[in-house]
Amino acid sequence: MGALGPIRKAGRAGAPTLALLPLDTILMGDCVAEMAKLPDRSIDMIFADPPYNLQLGGDLHRPEGSKVDAVMDLWDRFDSFEAYDRFTRAWLEQARRILKDDGTLWVIGSYHNIFRVGSALQDAGFWILNDIVWRKANPMPNFKGTRFTNAHETLIWCSKGEKARYTFNYRAMKGLNDDVQMRSDWSLPICSGGERLKDADGHKTHPTQKPESLLYRVLLAASKPGDIVLDPFFGTGTTGAVARRLRRRWIGIERETKYVEAARERIASTLPLDESAMEGVPEKAAQPRVAFGLLVESGMIAPGTQLTDARRRWTAEVKADGSLTCEQAGGSIHKLGATLQGAPSCNGWTFWHIEEAGTLTPIDALRQKHLADFAA
Repeated sequence: MGALGPIRKAGRAGAPTLALLPLDTILMGDCVAEMAKLPDRSIDMIFADPPYNLQLGGDLHRPEGSKVDAVMDLWDRFDSFEAYDRFTRAWLEQARRILKDDGTLWVIGSYHNIFRVGSALQDAGFWILNDIVWRKANPMPNFKGTRFTNAHETLIWCSKGEKARYTFNYRAMKGLNDDVQMRSDWSLPICSGGERLKDADGHKTHPTQKPESLLYRVLLAASKPGDIVLDPFFGTGTTGAVARRLRRRWIGIERETKYVEAARERIASTLPLDESAMEGVPEKAAQPRVAFGLLVESGMIAPGTQLTDARRRWTAEVKADGSLTCEQAGGSIHKLGATLQGAPSCNGWTFWHIEEAGTLTPIDALRQKHLADFAA
């Protein structure tokens, strides 16, 4: 499923390089060793979900006696804090080397490890931009009743230096948050239901699988379509799946065979978003003030007309009030397009098409014709 592609630039001030990157590929092995094989300044963004080093002292059971499916795997065990710190410094050293000068690094962790990682980040020269609290909307309860319910994890977002010209898609974040400035506390549910990968016996494939909604927000905030995103602790491939969905290139590193197999299958079945969803709804100041309902009122598009997306995945019917309906949902041209794709926004003018003489034409062409007629 992988493909090799040329690196575009070795950092903002660097010269182009002829080296090849294993784009859209899972590299199986130790993260430090595999990152060491990648060229300097070749990655736009790194998302890291390192081992928590939970150090659980035995099995955890619910009040009725059932066992909690917690993190007990060997990959999460370290002999001491010192050993964990050495591991952290080693992978951060490689991460800093391969990250472009204007790239950013995201690290997520729990109270078990995030403070040690944060200290190592600053020691390595990274500049912290934000710490973000992922507040879990449906956290696992504290079954023993001896502590507060652990209902959040912390993400640290940092650049390589104080003056780095990093990517931050402010307007996309504001649009995602109902046109209100995005805050640093995010309330999102943990991975559950159909999204949670399970093995043949019904057990979780990975104990700490992150929800796609979390990675969606991270990638949408700090990367652009075509950017190269690396995840050195790939697990079951949430980063790769969301990167493909958002039309980013990705590289994953994972040493556990069962996770690699699950990730490959998952990513292969992921459908990229239509490009109109990536565009978002144009800024009001930039777009002509034409409502879709005006085209219906003027007779350019009659109620009952069938519209479809460019790949004919969905068909919607135009209603007399200018809204659209299909079997799954209804709403404006923008809202329905976003809903069908599971996207935060959608430019309905370029997403929806009308068929004329066997050819699909974006409804934006009708809008432009209306503007031209009006100007004349």
